[in-house]
Amino acid sequence: MLESEKSRMINLTSRWPLGLNSRNWPLFGVGFVVLLAITVGLDVPASQGAIHWPESWRRPFAIITDYGLSDWVLIPSLAALILSLLAGMVLAARYRPAALEVRLYSAFIFLGVGVPGLASNLIKRLVGRGRPVLFDDVGAFNFQSILNDWTHQSFPSGHTTTAMAVAFVIGFLAPRLFVPFLIIGIAVGISRVPVGAHYPTDVLGGMVVGTLGAYAVRNFFAGKNWVFGRAPDGTIQRRPLQALPNLFQRARP
Repeated sequence: MLESEKSRMINLTSRWPLGLNSRNWPLFGVGFVVLLAITVGLDVPASQGAIHWPESWRRPFAIITDYGLSDWVLIPSLAALILSLLAGMVLAARYRPAALEVRLYSAFIFLGVGVPGLASNLIKRLVGRGRPVLFDDVGAFNFQSILNDWTHQSFPSGHTTTAMAVAFVIGFLAPRLFVPFLIIGIAVGISRVPVGAHYPTDVLGGMVVGTLGAYAVRNFFAGKNWVFGRAPDGTIQRRPLQALPNLFQRARP
């Protein structure tokens, strides 16, 4: 099977995942609310049960959960963005197209992960749901909107948002790597429950925000013909690198 056909199967070249479009988004919104309502029933038993697992069971989740921190993606991509911007200013003209490609790719990675993360943080503060650490005092459905601290910033899970955004950002650039990174992203989301940081509905919310945020950034870049472009069949394809391969080819002895 061709790589492009594989991409279509997992919606990486479609404008939005799962056939979502401007006409059917209300139906998807209702479906998400229904799914949240169903998942709410798992919040307390799943959270309290997992938190009280033996330490040996919880330890692997405590290790993988830090993958959901965004610094390891945002800092290198921002550094590459700044360096490529400076390089484009000072290097000879023949090197500037390569610097531009680095700049666009690093900007996409930075924004593709950073924008969903920012959206997640804003939603956290607006919703103001209490984390599992407050369960014994206020239960699972205590809310303190806007004026809150980390203890009331449970929905959605920021770690899950980041991990899912990373999976799709990498998948858009290198579709063959999407499945393993998606598995890691799901594992990170699951890990947030036994480490006591989130409820299952928080994880579900993070998955949705991370996925849609990554698609939104990719679509914006495609609209500018940056990194991606729209094909005649309506799909969004990554534009092939040209300047960087040519630069490396010229540098070969």
